[in-house]
Amino acid sequence: MILDDFKLTGKVAIVTGCNTGLGQGMACALAEAGADIFGVYRSTPGETPAMIRKCGGRFEGIQADLSVPANAENIINQAVNTYKHIDILVNNAGIIRREDSIAFSEKDWDDVLNTNLKSLFFLSQAAAKHFIAQNSGRIINIASMLSYQGGIRVPSYTASKSAVKGLTMTLANEWAQHGITVNAIAPGYIETNNTVALRADEKRNAAILERIPAGRWGTPDDIKGAVVFLASKAAEYINGFTLAVDGGWLAR
Repeated sequence: MILDDFKLTGKVAIVTGCNTGLGQGMACALAEAGADIFGVYRSTPGETPAMIRKCGGRFEGIQADLSVPANAENIINQAVNTYKHIDILVNNAGIIRREDSIAFSEKDWDDVLNTNLKSLFFLSQAAAKHFIAQNSGRIINIASMLSYQGGIRVPSYTASKSAVKGLTMTLANEWAQHGITVNAIAPGYIETNNTVALRADEKRNAAILERIPAGRWGTPDDIKGAVVFLASKAAEYINGFTLAVDGGWLAR
């Protein structure tokens, strides 16, 4: 039955930035599909462990600062030591800094690139070493509408998310021969901590809503189907692709 191909029973998924927003929603979705979760969070895991256990999954995790890319290998090793194997890596953790490009600081540039791109690469590299050994694995990166567009006042975020889309294709090219798929999800405008400022700005909020054919901001629940699909057997012949979940934003 085709629905069986979407089940993740017996799989272990690492989800970075799992404590709120998109990361929490995706971790719950993967657990609902049958996976056990190894979460990565900067401060506390919040309500995520209880939410995962409520739907029958196991949750373990680690506190780590992903602006320090050297933490990547330890995170993967901790997950493997905890569950004895890993099957899915969701590179969700990300930060954003807003400032006019003319005044943008080197620190804000480095902090965003280190978290959104450099750590993503080294987490993927460390996970791929285990995936190659077992000849299977799923890597799902979180891109953005700014993987396709320039945006304003977010130069480092735009650079990082444009690079995530390109890196997704590169890693897919190299690792497909080992049974690994590398894809990305590009969320549209979603109600998360990163978009609080935009939603609070009446003019920007109105302009954004006017551009979205669906007529509303997305929610973390809108990403659930995409992440389960890309993590599942049903998507085993999809590789190097960035899937927009945007309410039609890019189509307009």
